[in-house]
Amino acid sequence: MSSEDASPNPYADSLVFGQRLQVLRTRRGMTRDQLGGLVGKTASWVKGVETGRLKTPKLETVLLIAELLRVRDLSELVGDQSGRVALFAGPGHPRLAAVKAAIDAFPLTTQREAPPAAHLQARLVRAWSARHSAPNHREVIGELLPDLIHDAQLAVRQADTSEGRRGALAVLSEVYSLCQFFVAYQPDAALLWRVSERGLIAAQESEDAHAIGMAAWLAAQAHRDAGLAHFEAADAVNLETLAYLEPMLPDASDEVLAITGALTFEAGYTAARRADTGTAWRYWDQARSLAQRLPQDYYHPVTSFSRAIMGAHAVTVAVELRQGGESVRQAARADADTIPSRPRRARHRIEEARGFHLDGQPDVALATLEKAHEAAPETIKYNGYAKRIVLEEAESKTPGRRRRASELAVKIGLLAA
Repeated sequence: MSSEDASPNPYADSLVFGQRLQVLRTRRGMTRDQLGGLVGKTASWVKGVETGRLKTPKLETVLLIAELLRVRDLSELVGDQSGRVALFAGPGHPRLAAVKAAIDAFPLTTQREAPPAAHLQARLVRAWSARHSAPNHREVIGELLPDLIHDAQLAVRQADTSEGRRGALAVLSEVYSLCQFFVAYQPDAALLWRVSERGLIAAQESEDAHAIGMAAWLAAQAHRDAGLAHFEAADAVNLETLAYLEPMLPDASDEVLAITGALTFEAGYTAARRADTGTAWRYWDQARSLAQRLPQDYYHPVTSFSRAIMGAHAVTVAVELRQGGESVRQAARADADTIPSRPRRARHRIEEARGFHLDGQPDVALATLEKAHEAAPETIKYNGYAKRIVLEEAESKTPGRRRRASELAVKIGLLAA
């Protein structure tokens, strides 16, 4: 393809803001009408900015656009390479290289015998427990993953019966699920997709309903996080898996019920991102019905699906629908202290903060983000929504709010100390 046929490169310094906006919007598969509606403007306003007829909008609007377009680094949109600020891609974790090397390796020959499946499963249980209890959860699972990946791959290679191989594949799929939590929002999108696809393949070959549900749950998230153009792919994976699981529900185990509930909520989450209010709340209500069938103290180790999480999920739906008042009302009903997972509790605090920010309560939003940082610093460090709020309020005209936001920005690595 000639250079004349190539689409413009948003990293090229010669492109002004409006041109960058048009390139990134088009790449995300979003129309001017869709983007305008989401930022409270018209399609003609978007066209005016893109063509240079209107000037670059204020910081709060630029940050909202960056959020909607899932811009990984703010410089992609504004063009200033001197002040790069990662939004929806966190910093590369020090253990990323070792995890990537383990994923890329493929043990065809070895002198070592693979650990028994029960031993691998016990290690996985400990790894999930550590992930939920540690404030620095990426550090913890990043240390465990290389050996887990290698041993799980060996177990599949060395399985000598069909049943044993299926069991080993189910374990390997779950290892890839744990891996996807580590890789998500790090600066290696290709690695994320490789992990997601390997998890799906291993799950399908295992014929284990729970493993299939977990792999599909993570794949649907990966598609949705890739932007509006991938929402149909997210729904395709999600709804196909729900159709597969539905006949099992009358006699399903708690873990199959939970993964079905988690997938049901994910369908509602995607609908909310589309601004489809009725569908979003309908799926939330169906997920709540499934949660009610679970024991009071049950908590799914991968998805966090439980009775306790439904309040947090309601906040997420309201926030994605950009209903500030409803977000605040749902936040008042949800009890974050009942969420045992530190990273999931931090994620809920971030969703609450988004709700308060939408509702015009920036000081409460910052206080809530501080609670998220206390629960799990690594979660807020990799969360683009939280970083957008902090960046916007660091430019506030209110001195106390600006100072508070700036202090939090230093803590999460957005500003130098």
